[in-house]
Amino acid sequence: MSIFNVPKREEVSTANQAIFDSLEKAVGFVPNLFATYAHSENALGNYLNLSNAKTSLKTKEKEVVNLAVSEVNNCIYCLSAHTAISKMNGFTEDQILELRAGGASFDDKLDALARLAKNITENRGATDAAILDNFFAAGWTKENLIDVIVLVGDKTISNYINNTTEIPVDFPIAQPLETVEA
Repeated sequence: MSIFNVPKREEVSTANQAIFDSLEKAVGFVPNLFATYAHSENALGNYLNLSNAKTSLKTKEKEVVNLAVSEVNNCIYCLSAHTAISKMNGFTEDQILELRAGGASFDDKLDALARLAKNITENRGATDAAILDNFFAAGWTKENLIDVIVLVGDKTISNYINNTTEIPVDFPIAQPLETVEA
């Protein structure tokens, strides 16, 4: 049982209350993970600024990274949230499972991206040269590489917060990853 509560609006700072109100308006609710960031006066705003910053990656490409990183980091909260978001962005359940495993047989460019995100996360940034060569051969740029690394960091922050606090998942629970060839 977690020692961390999910703070309610009246339990957080005025600045975080304003962010809760914005999230409520934009998303329809305040996800438990975001509420948990609000235990800090600054972390929620800082994280949302990072997460919503401009990037060379398209929304679907970001979800490829989010799924691969969250699987490596074994974060059920983020896997559940990004499974739901990925479905809203057009990925099928089978594609999502494959992306979580670190591959995408259905798209060569996304495959290189998924493999890179998985490798960076597993190796804590000591990326395998063949994986990196494959990423560039698939048409990705150095700008894309830097943006992927920033996104790996972004997602790892959330993975670690959830894995430490063990707050309840408020999305449909992602199914366990079966043996999927990546």
